Amino acid sequence: MRPGVTPSGAAPRRAASEGSARGRQYSGPVAEIPDAPFLQACWSQPARHVPVWFMRQAGRSLPEYRAIRGSGSILDAIADPDLSTEITLQPVRRYGVDAAILYSDIVVPLHAIGFGVDVVPGVGPVIEQPFSSAADLDRIRPLDPEGDTPYVLETVRNLVGELDVPLIGFAGAPFTVASYAIEGRPSKNYARTKALMHGEPELWFALADRLADLAIASLRSQVEAGAQAIQLFDSWAGQLSADDYRHFVLPASTKVFSSIADLGVPGIHFGVGTSEFLGDLAEAGADVVGVDWRLPLGEARTRVPAGVALQGNLDPAVLLAGWDVVAAQTRAVLASNAGHPGHIFNLGHGVFPEVDPGILEQVVELVHAEGRTDG
Repeated sequence: MRPGVTPSGAAPRRAASEGSARGRQYSGPVAEIPDAPFLQACWSQPARHVPVWFMRQAGRSLPEYRAIRGSGSILDAIADPDLSTEITLQPVRRYGVDAAILYSDIVVPLHAIGFGVDVVPGVGPVIEQPFSSAADLDRIRPLDPEGDTPYVLETVRNLVGELDVPLIGFAGAPFTVASYAIEGRPSKNYARTKALMHGEPELWFALADRLADLAIASLRSQVEAGAQAIQLFDSWAGQLSADDYRHFVLPASTKVFSSIADLGVPGIHFGVGTSEFLGDLAEAGADVVGVDWRLPLGEARTRVPAGVALQGNLDPAVLLAGWDVVAAQTRAVLASNAGHPGHIFNLGHGVFPEVDPGILEQVVELVHAEGRTDG
């Protein structure tokens, strides 16, 4: 997961300019499914088919989700381990995807430490008192997973006992979580966040460091409870220039990956609009880099070191265009990958609520039938 640390003791990956491959074997905490296509693809190893899962695969697009979700905040649903377990399992049963992703939210750690955040339907995370000064650093205390988020760990343990595919745990990257904390809600221009980064860089780095620690504690606890991979969501990092990403964001994200490297599970790094610095996402310590729909996988592969897998990258909007279009675009993604073993099929971002679940079932069937990797 980080240069210098591999789960099998293989030689560490060299710098991006040296272009070395790895070829590691999975040796995480749940070794009874080492031949899972998803894990093999994470390590850039050939698999019996290209694995596929979808960001936001558990959610409003599923009628079975709507039937059990109930009203109230998503944070209330996440705090119910039985409900969260069932919601996580629903897309695995329906679609036959190659990985499950924990039903949770990137602001759960911030909520759990009492920062004052809710997830408002139709809006997203809303902060009662946004971060604005050094005094607000005291509101971001360390996360105690067993005491603060025991429901997350119970859900993970439940899932590990029921799943026959790997479970992906996740956390929000420091920049994306900071953007919610500073802006107070989703933003179109991230003006307050950028102003703090440039105007008060010492405060920014202190904030990013504390949020990195929250992510580390959360991710470690999920893996120790049984998750077999992790994804760090830096969803809005694409709002930054490449130079700003490298200076203001890369250090904290690198800290996250380096601090969980000893756990021996693959790490995925994802952002939207990050084509210009995909190599930096890999440099942070990721084994897999998520690619949105803006860049063909063949081109994306030239921007990351050899041995780093890619995840993506069907445009989620295409799913609304009818099966003939979806099938053609799905095949185009597979063709762009050109049989490279390090490919996890996914969307360029999350499933839209209005997507027909039947279309996603067909995508999985097509990818499994036609997605092949070179051995």
